[in-house]
Amino acid sequence: MKMMKNHLEKKLQKLFPKKQPGFTLIEMVIVVAIIATLVLLISPNLLSQKEKADNRSKNAFVSTLQTQIQLYREDHNNTDPTTFKQMTDEHYLTADQQKKAEENNFTIEEVMKDQTAKDAGTK
Repeated sequence: MKMMKNHLEKKLQKLFPKKQPGFTLIEMVIVVAIIATLVLLISPNLLSQKEKADNRSKNAFVSTLQTQIQLYREDHNNTDPTTFKQMTDEHYLTADQQKKAEENNFTIEEVMKDQTAKDAGTK
């Protein structure tokens, strides 16, 4: 009888093995859904923050260019520089600043126009 019971228990264990610890499929799907929802909530905010940071960086760079052009004008009897390369050659801009200004298609006239508009708004 005991032998038959042991044999039956072995057969049942083979047919219905004990559950191993771990996550079920539904638990994994829920975790993935929660993570996806969080990513969807966060990503638009991150994109808008990146745009704002890019705009602030550009505005700061334009302000730097305006300051350097003003310094150039003060040293050259209110004469505007003709190119950013000229300002680099005379050490008013670094080569990196010149490259960045040219990559952004800035012109000296455009930068100074922005400065003139700001000056008119503060007076």
